[in-house]
Amino acid sequence: MQGYSRRGFLAIGGAAGLGLAGCGNGVGSDGGGRIDQRVDATRDFLYSRYPGTQDLSQKASGILWMPLITEAGFGFGGSYGRGALRVNDVTVDYYSAAQATFGLQVGAQQYAHALFFMTPEALSLFRRSTGWALGADAKYALNDQGETILADTNTVLSPVVAFVFGQAGLIVGATLEGTKYNRIIP
Repeated sequence: MQGYSRRGFLAIGGAAGLGLAGCGNGVGSDGGGRIDQRVDATRDFLYSRYPGTQDLSQKASGILWMPLITEAGFGFGGSYGRGALRVNDVTVDYYSAAQATFGLQVGAQQYAHALFFMTPEALSLFRRSTGWALGADAKYALNDQGETILADTNTVLSPVVAFVFGQAGLIVGATLEGTKYNRIIP
């Protein structure tokens, strides 16, 4: 059995960090204006590709749009991105999303996601928190056969509905569980 030293783990983590930094995810961009442009494009893509999401957005109290999350890993991994919280389609705050992972993973991918806050209470809790972490209680609307997003009655009645879409890269799948969101000033 081969043992790993702390130095080896740090080297692997450092390599994953460099890979993550090498992907263009808007870090150091033009601030709020650039984030808003990306959010508009992401929103338009989701609504045109999955028309049912536009109806759902009209029922939501607010939507956190994360237009570009970059994830990379080699044993240890992580993801990072920035986005905007919109209420009535107006940006009210900017947020970062970060996640650290450990396990059997190799590669990199980029994807977008949106959190639909379906109740005023869920939106208020998110906005009041100093670092909100998405847990297993959020419901995911799943992309089925690449053409429609399935949101059943249980999903729509949940306080937070998560959509992950636009995946491109070498890591299979994306999960938002354990992702931590923090308010930022771009």
